[in-house]
Amino acid sequence: MTVQFTNRTEAGCLLASQLKEYANRPDVIVLGLPRGGVPVAYEISRSLCVPLDVCLVRKLGVPAHKELAMGAIGQGNAITVNQDIIESWQVSQSAFEEVLAAEKQELQRRYHLYVGKRLPVSLKGKIVILVDDGVATGSTVFAALEVMRSHQFKAIVVAVPIVQASTCEQLEEQVSKVVCLAKPQLLRAISFWYEDFSQTSDEEVQELLSKSRRELSAVSHLN
Repeated sequence: MTVQFTNRTEAGCLLASQLKEYANRPDVIVLGLPRGGVPVAYEISRSLCVPLDVCLVRKLGVPAHKELAMGAIGQGNAITVNQDIIESWQVSQSAFEEVLAAEKQELQRRYHLYVGKRLPVSLKGKIVILVDDGVATGSTVFAALEVMRSHQFKAIVVAVPIVQASTCEQLEEQVSKVVCLAKPQLLRAISFWYEDFSQTSDEEVQELLSKSRRELSAVSHLN
């Protein structure tokens, strides 16, 4: 049996209820991992009344099983590689390089699309709440942590609806806190935990980022 979330919106709302200590704080920012992590992150940022932005990383999927991560890349040439997965699936160097080149191109495309010419929100002195819609092997999240190592943040909190227990233990060694709603020993697929796990579009990510900025600005003016 699995505990199911209706969708990413519900998962974000449930996570937000466990993050109330970070509400209305000027030193807190929420970063969503596109694309699926952004709807979850939006609900958290909206509930806590703190800024929302994206942390751009790309999973390097095994060619024969693209949902299985053999590594991940992020901005600033950050990369993590799962050598055990590469060896067990017998991924050749040329196949790995092909996947890497394609994901680097996609990473650049998303940067122009989601960030464009605006200045990314500064992480200096901030508590960063890093959000995804689920974590299995953790390759994408670990790549995100590599991306952020050069920033002078205060602390990192990883907030996810579902995370595999062994991965959670690894994360807890690298971040200040891990907040999750379910922690199974074996996470076969994140999609099993959602009634609606339809793909998040680029347009939805752009709209949620813009909506968050508008809502936060409106609250600031009221105060």
